[in-house]
Amino acid sequence: MAYSSSSSSRSFKYDVFLSFRGEDTRKTFVDHLHTALQQRLIRTYKDDITLPRGESVGPALLESIEESHIAVIVFSKNYADSSWCLDELVHIMKCKEEMGLTVIPVFYDVDPSEVRYQKRKFGEAFSKQEMKNVTKSESWRKALVDASYISGWEPKNVASGHESAAIKEIVDTIFNRLFPLNLYVDEKLVGMRDRLQDLLLRLKIWSGGVLMLGIWGLGGGGKTTLATSLYTEISSQFDGHCIIESIREESHKRGLKRLQEDILSAVFKTKVQVHSVAEGKRKIKSMLCHRNVLVILDDVDDLEQLEALAGSHNWFGDGSRIIITTRDEHLLRTHRVDDVSPVTLLSHEEAIWLFNAHAYNKNKHVRVYKELSSQVVSYAAGLPLALKVLGSFLYDKDEKDWMSTLDRLKDIPERDIMEKLKISFHGLKPEEKNIFLDIACFFRHRRKDDAVEILDACGFHPDIGITVLIQKSLITIDSYGYFDMHDLIQEMGHYIVRGEHPNNPEKHSRLWKYEEIRNMCLGDTTMENDKIEAIRDFVPVQFFKFISNMKKLRWIRVIMCNDIEAPNFISTELRYINWAFYPASPFPDSFQPMNLVVLKMNYSFQKELWRSHKLLPQLKVLQLHNSRKLVSTPNFDGLPCLQKLELCSCDDLEEIHPSIGSHRSLTNITVSDCPNLRMFPTIFKMEKLKLLEIYFCHESLEFPDIQSNMESLVELSLNGIGIEGLMSSIGERCTSLISLHFYYCLIIKSKEINFDGLKHLKDFRIRGNTQHGEMPLDLFTEVFPQLTHRLQRLDLVDCCLEDGEIPSAIGEMSNLQELNLNDNNFSKLHFSISQLTRLKLLNLSCCKRLLELPQLPSSLAILLANKCDSLTHVGDFYVDCKRLWCASLICSNMAIDRNRILQSMLQGETAENQCVILQLQGLEIPKGFTPCLRDGSKCTLQLPENWCSDFCGFLMCAVVKNDSGYFFPPTITIKRVTGGLPRMDSEDDVVWKESVGDEITCVGYFPFASLRHTNWWDSTYKKISFSIKMDTFTDRDNNFQVIINACSGFGVRLIRRKGGSGPTETSAKISTDSSGISDGKDDDTPGFRINGDSKYFLMISPRRFYGNPTRNLKYSKYGFSSQTWW
Repeated sequence: MAYSSSSSSRSFKYDVFLSFRGEDTRKTFVDHLHTALQQRLIRTYKDDITLPRGESVGPALLESIEESHIAVIVFSKNYADSSWCLDELVHIMKCKEEMGLTVIPVFYDVDPSEVRYQKRKFGEAFSKQEMKNVTKSESWRKALVDASYISGWEPKNVASGHESAAIKEIVDTIFNRLFPLNLYVDEKLVGMRDRLQDLLLRLKIWSGGVLMLGIWGLGGGGKTTLATSLYTEISSQFDGHCIIESIREESHKRGLKRLQEDILSAVFKTKVQVHSVAEGKRKIKSMLCHRNVLVILDDVDDLEQLEALAGSHNWFGDGSRIIITTRDEHLLRTHRVDDVSPVTLLSHEEAIWLFNAHAYNKNKHVRVYKELSSQVVSYAAGLPLALKVLGSFLYDKDEKDWMSTLDRLKDIPERDIMEKLKISFHGLKPEEKNIFLDIACFFRHRRKDDAVEILDACGFHPDIGITVLIQKSLITIDSYGYFDMHDLIQEMGHYIVRGEHPNNPEKHSRLWKYEEIRNMCLGDTTMENDKIEAIRDFVPVQFFKFISNMKKLRWIRVIMCNDIEAPNFISTELRYINWAFYPASPFPDSFQPMNLVVLKMNYSFQKELWRSHKLLPQLKVLQLHNSRKLVSTPNFDGLPCLQKLELCSCDDLEEIHPSIGSHRSLTNITVSDCPNLRMFPTIFKMEKLKLLEIYFCHESLEFPDIQSNMESLVELSLNGIGIEGLMSSIGERCTSLISLHFYYCLIIKSKEINFDGLKHLKDFRIRGNTQHGEMPLDLFTEVFPQLTHRLQRLDLVDCCLEDGEIPSAIGEMSNLQELNLNDNNFSKLHFSISQLTRLKLLNLSCCKRLLELPQLPSSLAILLANKCDSLTHVGDFYVDCKRLWCASLICSNMAIDRNRILQSMLQGETAENQCVILQLQGLEIPKGFTPCLRDGSKCTLQLPENWCSDFCGFLMCAVVKNDSGYFFPPTITIKRVTGGLPRMDSEDDVVWKESVGDEITCVGYFPFASLRHTNWWDSTYKKISFSIKMDTFTDRDNNFQVIINACSGFGVRLIRRKGGSGPTETSAKISTDSSGISDGKDDDTPGFRINGDSKYFLMISPRRFYGNPTRNLKYSKYGFSSQTWW
């Protein structure tokens, strides 16, 4: 870096020294400035943070000034009231003169003239100190005068007084002075400046020590360009320097010892010979260990290369910097580099500039080719290599050639790009190559868990293989657990599969395009095929004949909607079968799937899977959904390794083979919607069973008799079956249960209800006993005392509970976090509810006789009390519950100041940096939304300058029709609006007017603190659009129905930050799934889940607060009421 001559040879401990008067600015301006400096990784000395305890203040401060590169003096009204500040100033000005210290004054609420001439309040403060310290007054005065003449900042005159704008300017200036970028950046190296400045910051070349920096990313992503540009910029500041390019290729061509010679010869500017790699290591260490050198190692792909060329930090002298570029992050981590900088692809605007720089000559008119350019840039998806290759190719082509090239790219990728990208693929192991090709052909934008099931069945060891692919920049997994990859990386995978036969799909290893499958099926169906390994798509009727010729097929996932004759042969190599609408015939007798791991036969027409007894020694998953003609299951003795069994919506299923009761490998069993199933086999020995779910079967079905302890069973969920025998034995036979759910089960008075053995139970739910009479009181008198101190979630829903039937012992449930009492008949709750000090969610919706709310625990975060028709008094819950962030009280008769609730929630402990949701019937439109509320469910928002630092979040208001049902939280979609996009819908221009039925108002606050880390977030946005979707649902006798509830009015406004400016770094939670109940740990942080996140749009909704405490266990399945809102 180009430091001044007086400072270039010095080593600085701090980048910036802050001088300020604490009582004026410590908690306001200086605090925000210090935070902003830290966010840019600028090492800053601030006396109340940096100074070690017990150390003498005076000498330590003076020494810190001398060890700093820049001093920032914040003059305020009382700055001169401190002799300490004045002494500090004198020393700063002395260092400026003698040591070249850079001084930057900031005049905060004072004018430079007041400092220069000691006038007004500043002068009064100085006079007091002058009288006390006559001997120092002249040096103080001179320092004040000299400092006042230095060009600095007056925050009140920047951006109309917005402090955040002034702070940004100050920090940007400091950053540029610390890390000047004097490089002439070629106009074709678009986006380099910001990326180079980031790398300079990471290199810390102003400090001592040896630092290794890795630059990691996708092939063709600009790693080498960055490294060579950086080399040009800073190499002159080192005693010696060298750049070794294309190490992957050169190490194979010339050997590592030649590369070792290249390093030494370049540094010493003379020919150095090395006779072996071992000797080269010794020479590099001995010859460079006392030299300050810069070494660039480009395109490293093997740890052996790093060990030979830069084996350890101690090989190089103090101040040395080693920069390594690679496609393999794991390589850098293994070598223990100090920092890894991932290369980001170009933005759309940067990509346009780069492409234009290579594609246009002065004779071309950019406007004519604008649309064609946009298509090319979209194809390249920000990859510099592709932009350069395609731009250079099209440089001298006319418009017709451009159009032809674009048409060709749809089917035939550019060879030069593909060959460059294939380098990463060639470095993979065989299993990793198969995983990559399967993801590229079948699993992009698919859930990782679904793909892993297939890949694991194929024996590819996907856990480690996927990790390797991520480390080599070939794939990513987004925040929702879906696979993704760059468009051209996927195209490279397709390119490899097509190989030397791009037009002959029967010679490809994988088929994923319907057109190709259809054309093959219409061709010669007798031709044997030994190439195809995997197929996924909707297939034509001829497919059953075609598949009979596929001898090497390892997995298949197809849909065939015709009840036709089944294939006469199916490959015995198959590891995974997911075949929807399989014909009525059983599998052929020749089918001996010795390697089959997963079998999913959904919507099958079969009555039985196979005729005779079959052995499937590797089968782990058997899924039969909507196989409505299935009469019986296979003999489970032939499936010795089966772990997961699902029998759902099998209308004609009459029996489950009794061998299941002695199966020793099963971990998950789900049986649901099988109306003719009257008996579940007796359980003799199922020591590995962890999950058992039985739903909606014949009304006479009783829970199976248990003949042995089920020590592994942690979740038991039953719906609509008899459980009399279970109630007396559950505490003895199922001692490991964590979750126990009874939905519409017949619970009768029992001589013995034994729950005492359930020492681990955290989640107990009972729903609906109305069809069988009253809830037995002995359930509470016997069960509750046994569960008092363990439960974290309790549901007593639709249980006809009257006043006094909820025992007072509920207040002793010290760990209870979620309590659902909706759809009951009580008029009041026991006062002991307030003793639940960990309760976070209370659901009282549809308790139509409820008159008032008791005092609620202060820990409460979510309160749901919708459709409580008799509820009139709710007390001061919004005052008592300081952590409340979500309240939904859609009740027509409440006597309450609704707007006071909103104001209280917005000012509570959750305010500014946490999500707040409020839904009330009769809530007035908050001030600031009138008249800006728009008709309909869409609106746009013009963003002011510095919106992301001066404001802290979006406040949204929606007016909703009073339709029947319960309300889900809203889903909000936020999109960027660019100049090239059309205006929003016409409803954006229409001001909302109240109409009949507009009774419910939903207000939501979404903080920036939870948005800053998304892909969508960009402080440069000038205009954004919002749309909202409100859902309701009805639940009548378990007939679940979702209804889209349209908004009649919608608006969004910004909320200004409290207490000054500058972004507040708060790690507010972003959830991509619902949070589970914690094991005794409090988690009060409200937030929302991200349902979609890209550079162009963001889809968010408040996160569902709690779920099943066993949800983190891999074997768990949650298809029924595992998460509740209201």
